Amino acid sequence: MTQQPAPAAGNAALEPRALPVDGVLFDLDGTLADTAPDLAAALNRVRGEGGLDPLPLARLRPYASHGARGLLGAGMGILPDHERYEGLRIAFLDHYAAALCVESTLFAEVAALLDAIEARSLRWGIVTNKATRFTAPLLEALGLASRAHAIVCGDTTPHAKPHPAPLLHGALQLGVAPARCVYVGDAERDVIAGVAAGMPTIVARYGYIEPEDAPEGWPASGSIDSPGALLRWLPQRPGTSPTADTTRR
Repeated sequence: MTQQPAPAAGNAALEPRALPVDGVLFDLDGTLADTAPDLAAALNRVRGEGGLDPLPLARLRPYASHGARGLLGAGMGILPDHERYEGLRIAFLDHYAAALCVESTLFAEVAALLDAIEARSLRWGIVTNKATRFTAPLLEALGLASRAHAIVCGDTTPHAKPHPAPLLHGALQLGVAPARCVYVGDAERDVIAGVAAGMPTIVARYGYIEPEDAPEGWPASGSIDSPGALLRWLPQRPGTSPTADTTRR
């Protein structure tokens, strides 16, 4: 049975400290990559098909981490129990699949962060609720597919976050014990999943935080306001960058 660390009472006032970890797992949307522009564009195409005007990206950005459910709710007032929801969800996903990396890009500092993680001989990977159908081509386009030691999508395991199964699977792919991994994400479900998996967790406050969210109260180990700030939470471990590792996925 995985031993779980006691969750923090809140992360707002916690000072950065080097965590005893050998691996880093990241959420994708809102943590490694700014995918909101293409997600919002897909939602606006659905709105256009219904005769509605497009909404500004700033209005939709906070809901991008929640995919079709979040964007259809925020942008059209359509929730999963609505009779039109499933048809609109399918239309949204089809539009997104057709143009999922037009304006999406890595957040500033992410490229340097990943270089630094590898230079410290830490293994890293991605655990997202995004389905493989979208994750695989997006990671190829962003240049991350061949670098990540673990890639876990929303349909890789029987359960999605906030269930801990995807994070435990990611740790297994890394070859690192869950307690020796840190999970970084921008949603409360990321923190819940990480704590349940027995991992320290870091909130990416620069990500897609909804107006009603209160991330300072989530039971995380800490938080960061930019990707580069994560390095202050990681051990200084000199070693050879594993760029030639033929075992990586």
